[in-house]
Amino acid sequence: MTTLTPQELAARLGQGLLSFPVTHFAADLSVDESAYRENIAWLGQYEVAGLFAAGGTGEFFSLTPAEVEQVVAAAVQSAPESTPVLAPVGYGTATAIQLAQAAERAGAAGILLFPPYLTETSQDGLFHHVKAVCDATSLGVIVYNRANAIYADTTVARLAEACPTFVGFKDGAGDIDQMTRIFSQVGDRLLYVGGLPTAEMYALPYISLGLTTYSSAIFNFVPQFALDFYGAVRAGDHEHIRTALNDFVIPYCNLRNQGTGYAVSIVKAGMTAVGRTAGPVRPPITDLTESQLADLTDLVKKVS
Repeated sequence: MTTLTPQELAARLGQGLLSFPVTHFAADLSVDESAYRENIAWLGQYEVAGLFAAGGTGEFFSLTPAEVEQVVAAAVQSAPESTPVLAPVGYGTATAIQLAQAAERAGAAGILLFPPYLTETSQDGLFHHVKAVCDATSLGVIVYNRANAIYADTTVARLAEACPTFVGFKDGAGDIDQMTRIFSQVGDRLLYVGGLPTAEMYALPYISLGLTTYSSAIFNFVPQFALDFYGAVRAGDHEHIRTALNDFVIPYCNLRNQGTGYAVSIVKAGMTAVGRTAGPVRPPITDLTESQLADLTDLVKKVS
């Protein structure tokens, strides 16, 4: 477990690639904690700036609050001591506060605040939602901009002024106008994280908007490829990026786009493809078909 102030956490996360490990399930869909711990230790061999346990790729949406705390605690205990582990927080404000407090109990270094559950929200509502969570925890908070939680630049500026523990903004919407406005308003007060599905597709253009890092789902099963790609982005090695996009990332995204919810399912399939199965996904999302898994396995072999 690593202990960092919110500002130290943001600085650490901005220095390297971020990993969002899958959550392992047994055949009966229960959490397979032993396999999960072993996998976190395996991923710890590779240099990443932070691990986001039970996040979107980790099927946060399908876990109970008790399971979230279980998975986060397992990650904290199994990751290298120097690697910060962040926990997911979401649903309604009251539940989000409880999850933030559970993250502290589990030893997390920070939290990722997912959009509120289901309902549409006003900008004032989003402000008070985030502020309530920030006020309830001493941990650094990164908000996730996507779905029904799209933050205006003025809202982000208000939060940055009102909440010292609000230290990061993860973008899952891909609105360049929005990101330009936010970066112009807030500048380097925040850490900016690329969070679109298969973030490698957007990494190069986003770096000019202040996003020095992004969440890599493919790191789960091709970690060295993911790290090399990130290194090329930071170095501006366009030839490496172009080749990697054509050889793997774009064909991978084409396969991902064959099914609804496959942004998570294909990552678990990738684990199977490299012989490190993490079990099935939980409903309501579904696993890849056998033929799709075979196609993915052939693709992974090209870069493994």
